[in-house]
Amino acid sequence: MLYQIYEAQRSLIEPFAEMAEAASKMFGNSHSTMGLGPMAQRVAAAYSLFYRLAKDYEKPEFGIRKVDVDGVEVAIDERIEMDKPFCSLVRFKRFSDDPATLAKLKGQPPVLVVAPLSGHYATLLRDTVRTMLEGHKVYVTDWKNARMVPMTDGEFHLDDYVNYVQDFIRYLQGKYGNCHVISVCQPTVPVLAAVSLMASRGEKTPITMTMMGGPIDARKSPTAVNDLAVQRSFEWFENNVIYRVPPNYPGAGRRVYPGFLQHAGFVAMNPDRHANSHYDYFRDLIKGDESSAETHRQFYDEYNAVLDMDADYYLETIKTVFQDFNLVHGTWDVRSPAGNLERVRPQDITTTALLTVEGELDDISGAGQTRAAHALCQQIERREGDHLEVKGAGHYGIFSGRRWRTVVYPQVKAFIADFHAKAAQEHAVPTPARVANARAEAADHAAERVQLSIDPVEGPPEDSALAATPRKAPMRHASANGAARPATKRATTNGAAKAQRPAAKTAAVKAPAPSRKKAGASAAGAAE
Repeated sequence: MLYQIYEAQRSLIEPFAEMAEAASKMFGNSHSTMGLGPMAQRVAAAYSLFYRLAKDYEKPEFGIRKVDVDGVEVAIDERIEMDKPFCSLVRFKRFSDDPATLAKLKGQPPVLVVAPLSGHYATLLRDTVRTMLEGHKVYVTDWKNARMVPMTDGEFHLDDYVNYVQDFIRYLQGKYGNCHVISVCQPTVPVLAAVSLMASRGEKTPITMTMMGGPIDARKSPTAVNDLAVQRSFEWFENNVIYRVPPNYPGAGRRVYPGFLQHAGFVAMNPDRHANSHYDYFRDLIKGDESSAETHRQFYDEYNAVLDMDADYYLETIKTVFQDFNLVHGTWDVRSPAGNLERVRPQDITTTALLTVEGELDDISGAGQTRAAHALCQQIERREGDHLEVKGAGHYGIFSGRRWRTVVYPQVKAFIADFHAKAAQEHAVPTPARVANARAEAADHAAERVQLSIDPVEGPPEDSALAATPRKAPMRHASANGAARPATKRATTNGAAKAQRPAAKTAAVKAPAPSRKKAGASAAGAAE
């Protein structure tokens, strides 16, 4: 019922908010009659503040159109690579017509940035993404507002979150050979679980994990967030913060933790700070300090945009992470998509490097909570610099703003580059040169064995000699000068590739090898 009351109140106040915005523009225009009055600037500022407090905040855009890579401007195309009911995997693809820059982009490490699903949209990491794009191929988990997900798409549990992360990791591994993972705040726990389960099954795990400001062990240095979860029972949360989505949304009837309640909780943690911030905005408008006013707008456009979380996911997170501490106690079982329960064992991770980052003044994830991941991952080799405490930084400062760009990112970049280079030397990561060589070798095989009608997507017939060639090892043999040569690999298929198989088979028979090489080179000429 509370959700319906909130929606009625929002609908009622929305026209007044629009009127306040119009009045603010009229009184703020010095060329209008109203803007010439002695108190016009103050009246305009008051109306603008009312509009900002009363308006409805929609999901912001990432809005990253270009970045600078070593002095060269690179265009950015935001696209959805995978689309799941509750999350999209978004790629920020970089384009350049400078050959040297393009070669540099292609050789940079792929990174999966797992954004938090804790009230705000993934756009909260805009500064994180923009900075990372200078030296990495960046993919981000863009979580959807649960009120926009129809009931027919089912429920969303904490186990589903873990399974989503594994699917995204496998996607990047299939595309690039391997990847790196960065988790910010809440997702540190499910990301650690996802990688642990992959390690326990013997799957390939990411080259590195970077965990920033997350509640791995919420018992350490408890904050107000931790105290609330401990002081209230599971039943209290279920009975007091869970409501059903009203009929005017696609997810009508879904049980959620509404965004407006989450926003109220955010503000209640630091009410004086927010009150002072809005008063400063009012004064900046009176003084004509448009730069400071715009900074305020940009921050609160992001901060006030909140999403609903599926009730099952939220309640399970409260119980698993903040009440029962299942991860640190070694009692967390995750249900796989096949329906099997699997125990989360961080001690099984052996081939993934770990870096943890905490803010000295973090009032959401206390000191030591993220660093606890090192004690759980017993078989990961410890080294100097595997934990970073950012002096003077709060929770948001470790992934956004000046300290993120000047203190945190340089160390994260060096950490990823170090282990990416080591993995490349061990042939775990296909470099651009290796990919080109593999394609050339595959084309040579196709030209030499035209009579077999080799399908470049499916590979040779199962009864042929080539079909018996081992395909699991990423590198098969060495050349005369000692450099490893890549094995011919079966291409990863998707729905579009399957639809094109008959045409691809005909092309393999008729087209000469040199023309195929040339076409492949031109297709990748402008993008990473």
